[in-house]
Amino acid sequence: MGNIQPGSIIGFSGSAAHNALINLGTYGIPGWSLSHVGIIACGPCRKPLLFESLFSCEEPCEILGRQVSGTQAHTLQSAIERSSGPVWHYPLYRELYDHEDKRLSDFLVDTIGTPYDYMGAFRSAGIGLSWIESLFRRQDMTKIFCSEWVMAAYAFIGLHANGNVSRWNPNRLTRRLRRYGVLLKPERLQ
Repeated sequence: MGNIQPGSIIGFSGSAAHNALINLGTYGIPGWSLSHVGIIACGPCRKPLLFESLFSCEEPCEILGRQVSGTQAHTLQSAIERSSGPVWHYPLYRELYDHEDKRLSDFLVDTIGTPYDYMGAFRSAGIGLSWIESLFRRQDMTKIFCSEWVMAAYAFIGLHANGNVSRWNPNRLTRRLRRYGVLLKPERLQ
């Protein structure tokens, strides 16, 4: 799996119907573009984990020890095994400094167990007027969807400032971060 460092984004291109709908709503190609993202960081025992926000997952969270809907952490290998399509590694342009690595881990661990934001995920898509509405809607971290959590983590550690982390869907997020040089060219893991 190469050298996957804290701060790297893992992108998923699932083949299920809901993945295709996500891609159509986010101007992606079903089965190829991203329908979900997570971020690599260290858990409480400095074990590297994939932090992701899911609306459902049968696998218990590595930190909470139970199934949750919303923010959770899993091993990268288990996330890859549960994926129904291509999985991509988006490396950062540089390794995180120690203080950034610690802040990233602290932020993600502190927000584990936050409920999934169904409406926020829909609003971030860009379908109809939802994107325009998101321009006027403030960010809300009481519920969190996948790409919102990743952008919030980057903003929290100062890697990429953003005024409203609630506006980002997986495709827009990775395109923007690639364009600004924060992420390097993705490598396919599966």
